Amino acid sequence: MARGIEGRPVFRDDRDRHQFMDRLAGITVAGDAQLLAWSLLDNHFHLVLRPRGLHLKDLMRRLMTGYAGWHNRRHSRKGHLFQNRYRSIVVEEEPYLLELVRYVHLNPLRAGLVVGLDALDEFPWTGHAVLLGTHELPCQDIDEVLGRFGMEKPEARRQYRAFVAMGIDEGQREEFRGGGVVRSTGGWDALRRRQPEERELGDPRVLGSGTFVEQLLDEDDTERLRPALTADEVLRETSRTWQVGADEILGPSRQRRVTRARGAFFLCAHRDAGLTITNLARWTGRTAPAVWQAVQRARSAEQDTEKPS
Repeated sequence: MARGIEGRPVFRDDRDRHQFMDRLAGITVAGDAQLLAWSLLDNHFHLVLRPRGLHLKDLMRRLMTGYAGWHNRRHSRKGHLFQNRYRSIVVEEEPYLLELVRYVHLNPLRAGLVVGLDALDEFPWTGHAVLLGTHELPCQDIDEVLGRFGMEKPEARRQYRAFVAMGIDEGQREEFRGGGVVRSTGGWDALRRRQPEERELGDPRVLGSGTFVEQLLDEDDTERLRPALTADEVLRETSRTWQVGADEILGPSRQRRVTRARGAFFLCAHRDAGLTITNLARWTGRTAPAVWQAVQRARSAEQDTEKPS
């Protein structure tokens, strides 16, 4: 998932969306990747991808850099289009794949871009309509998803749509937004109910059980888990994106733009580069509670950009 800088639109009209999807189609085919689910909203997008040829970071760099350049030329703008790098998690296929497909495909309905499932069935900017056959997208692997609902497509589509309908009232799924084992246990409430002997290994880069996390680490399958950016790279990118000096981000300034940039840096460095709250506090000469509060404010601001205006 990636969002526009400061919550600004990355898709202004259907021509933008067509351009993005054309690029996505070319990159997934060239990179031998499976596109299983997707949705485009005005200021962010979600993809469920299974990389097989090119590494995910190479796929995403080509997609986002190429589209941002085209978008800026078309709309006569300069500077960063996306807010920092994309976010990604490794997903344990069972039992989470279908849950995630449904969650991603319901995003336009939650955001108020469509009203009701019938309208979502016809909405062209999500993979839901492709799975139902009301729109076409050759690069989307519909058989991989529909095959889990039945052997014949008409019945599989009926079962899939019923499955999506059951998820409408679920709202925001905390396990898809939390970190590590919080995701795989079903949120903080479920995690708190666990006994000490039931605790398992978690990782903020993984949606899956403790056993799945252990398997990834034991097999030294760390390429998928390695942070795409170092803390220094996060700082430089945040500085460029927000047009705020790195020394200002790390310093004591309380100017609104600086504090917002600082919060974005703390969030990305913690979530995507793997720095602990304690490490960030030591690095910037702040207390751990102050850093944690800044992270929470930045996370809330991110979530607010996903809501309809």
